[in-house]
Amino acid sequence: MANMSRLSNKVAIVTGASKGIGSGIAAALGAAGARVAVNYSSDREGAERVAQGITDNRGEAIAVGADVSKAADAARLFKEVDSAFGRLDVLVNNAGVFRFGAFAEITEESFHLHYNINVLGAILTVQEAIKRFGADGGSIINLSSIVGSHPVGGALLYASTKGAIETLTRGLALELAPRKIRVNAIAPGHTETESNVAAGTFEGGAGAVLAGKTPLGRLGRVTDIAPLAVFLASDESAWITGEVIRAAGGLVVAT
Repeated sequence: MANMSRLSNKVAIVTGASKGIGSGIAAALGAAGARVAVNYSSDREGAERVAQGITDNRGEAIAVGADVSKAADAARLFKEVDSAFGRLDVLVNNAGVFRFGAFAEITEESFHLHYNINVLGAILTVQEAIKRFGADGGSIINLSSIVGSHPVGGALLYASTKGAIETLTRGLALELAPRKIRVNAIAPGHTETESNVAAGTFEGGAGAVLAGKTPLGRLGRVTDIAPLAVFLASDESAWITGEVIRAAGGLVVAT
């Protein structure tokens, strides 16, 4: 594969990579030549399938279970990657939880669930990553969402975690720039993933409505998002940091 050299010699961790956008990003990084740690919290089988897919494609990958919202787990994840691959260049913070619900129904429990995984998880993994990036720096890629800047009803708790992620992305880009560590975020629009379908996001014609509101006339696909992560992981984006890049079919221009 011609593009296998784009990320050769780089090691990447993708959190929450057993399915959906995370699995697509892990596969794309592997196809571009990176050695990939496919992190999962509960779906070991899914993560091992993703890692095997990378290996079958002449790449290198391991599956590592860890709950990134727990400091001890996050530390162990990075230790395992270090002993397997001996270096770290790219961290993709994709692990996240999303539950639909009216604002009035937000509970203490759902608040902590969303913030522990979506925000604290990213903080803990970045803390571990910056201990391990070498003299050449590294690339941190945080997954946000279109709702981080353009919230929608029924997803306000989730949207607020993504607002936090976008603020952290910009602040960390400033703080880590002297160490050549770049920090960017990808904000997908409404994307067809297993989790979104399972959450009923597109049920009852809702998918058609969202596609109709999108200038490019369809919902997003995992394959629309993954190449952006490869670009941000690569040296081609060496001059890009502190950005939130939307992949949303023009949705924002239409609002």
